[in-house]
Amino acid sequence: MSALHQEFVPKPYTNSVESGSVAWKSPSNIALVKYWGKHGQQLPKNTSISFTLDHCATSTRLEFQSKQDQGFDITVLLDGKAQPDFVPKIEKFFTIAMPYLPFLEDYSFTVHTSNSFPHSSGIASSASGMSALALCLLDLEAQLNGNGLSEEGFKKKASFLARLGSGSAARSIDGGLVVWGEHQEIAGSSDLFAVPYPEAVHEVFHDFCDTVLLVDTGEKIVSSTVGHGLMHGHPFAEQRFDQANNNMQAIKPILASGDLDAFITLVESEALSLHAMMLTSSPYFILMKPATLAIINKIWSFRKETGIPACFTLDAGANVHLLYPAQHKQQVRDLIENELKAHCKEGAFIHDQVGQGALRL
Repeated sequence: MSALHQEFVPKPYTNSVESGSVAWKSPSNIALVKYWGKHGQQLPKNTSISFTLDHCATSTRLEFQSKQDQGFDITVLLDGKAQPDFVPKIEKFFTIAMPYLPFLEDYSFTVHTSNSFPHSSGIASSASGMSALALCLLDLEAQLNGNGLSEEGFKKKASFLARLGSGSAARSIDGGLVVWGEHQEIAGSSDLFAVPYPEAVHEVFHDFCDTVLLVDTGEKIVSSTVGHGLMHGHPFAEQRFDQANNNMQAIKPILASGDLDAFITLVESEALSLHAMMLTSSPYFILMKPATLAIINKIWSFRKETGIPACFTLDAGANVHLLYPAQHKQQVRDLIENELKAHCKEGAFIHDQVGQGALRL
């Protein structure tokens, strides 16, 4: 184990805890510069930056009971219903996390979890879910070692652990703008964990809004794990990684000055680049639906006609994140009601905004 990782290995625990429960609410996030492609143990091929959301979140309560036998004992309930299909992913996460959370075999765990949005619909449920679980586990560790970590150290280890379960989960601990992936132009950035964006941010971005237009609420065509895997041997992978890292440098003066025209160009280009990588992978996938394109075209028309700086971004799916400054909330929401929700599945959308990060319940 490298010395860099050693900082997350705990000292021998001083306390014993028989049973109890802890609970956290952790938000999803929407990347502006996208992470797509990984290596090693959930390490990113390029730096990314995201808005932490507020309403799109996972609430998780972790019950634990000490046990004597070896091995993992995990039960997962989503909205009160047993989800045995979730257990293998958590077991895989526990296996990777064992050096950093050596108590994982000492307890039986029951994970009670619920999302404020449709599961596996492209709203980064793995990001909010794995970060909430990581925070719960660290809360238990705090009881075992007498609260040995500072608040900053707690968040850093939570991000590190969340990353082991889902890369983008690293960005769901802190609020505001969050950076994951080492970049020479961003102080404190790391591949191992995410950090709050340390540079100047114009006030227009402090309360930016994101309405998630739910074109498709079913299972994603391609899981994020499979999607990232398609970057291995992709003919345009290296150019994409260079593009993303260059955009990370380009976004710094945009965020500092509040240049919304430049922000729109960069963010929409990033979204389309992500989908272009899937269109040109082997095998290839079209993740957008006709309704996705209809919404994008109506956003473009609205922006041209009104001058209101609303733009879109996409994750690896069909849903559209409509981003806009809070001062234009009413005009944009009129657009959603009058024109855009007709393209959403059953007229469904979620109004959200930049949030403050994870919260202990």
